[in-house]
Amino acid sequence: MARLKSYHQKDKIEVGCDEAGRGCLAGPVFAAAVILDPKKKNSQLDDSKKLTKKKRNELKYWIEDNVLDYAVASLSPKEIDEHNILNASFLAMHKAIDQLKIDFNSLLIDGNRFIPYHDYAHHCMIKGDARFKSIAAASILAKTYRDHYMEQLAEEFPNYKWEKNFGYPTKAHREAIKKYGPCIHHRKSFQLLPKQTKLAL
Repeated sequence: MARLKSYHQKDKIEVGCDEAGRGCLAGPVFAAAVILDPKKKNSQLDDSKKLTKKKRNELKYWIEDNVLDYAVASLSPKEIDEHNILNASFLAMHKAIDQLKIDFNSLLIDGNRFIPYHDYAHHCMIKGDARFKSIAAASILAKTYRDHYMEQLAEEFPNYKWEKNFGYPTKAHREAIKKYGPCIHHRKSFQLLPKQTKLAL
């Protein structure tokens, strides 16, 4: 496992930010913001995509108990359709940052673009969730919170098997959309089915 960096600038109080669910056809996009405690170490922090579900959940509880501050926020499918998914991802990050109670002076953002948050300095980090512990922690929170939400939603809308695909464009998910049509949790601005398949929205 690659060793992730504890910070980008040692003299700053940094907030790591990441999102989950950008490429999904259904459900909200979630984002998390995390301020690590430099006194608390966990060598297992890593990009959430590289971890098993069990390990993500274990680390979720560790993060919640051991960081200085964290917050999770989401934007609904309707808001995604209104703002587009890229902007919605940034706005979800803003909502998460809004909830932080500890003062900070730098933002580490996973990816290569961001909408500035007030006057705070921000640094876009390509593959940041595999490079910096704070972004990795944010990726774990965003992913676990979103997965749990989609599992709950799957109980109400069982046709789409969201407890397995979590809203991502799997073959089974698209077959279910074709058979049952989209529901209120689908993103209408997304291409829900291949272009050769007509769908009445």
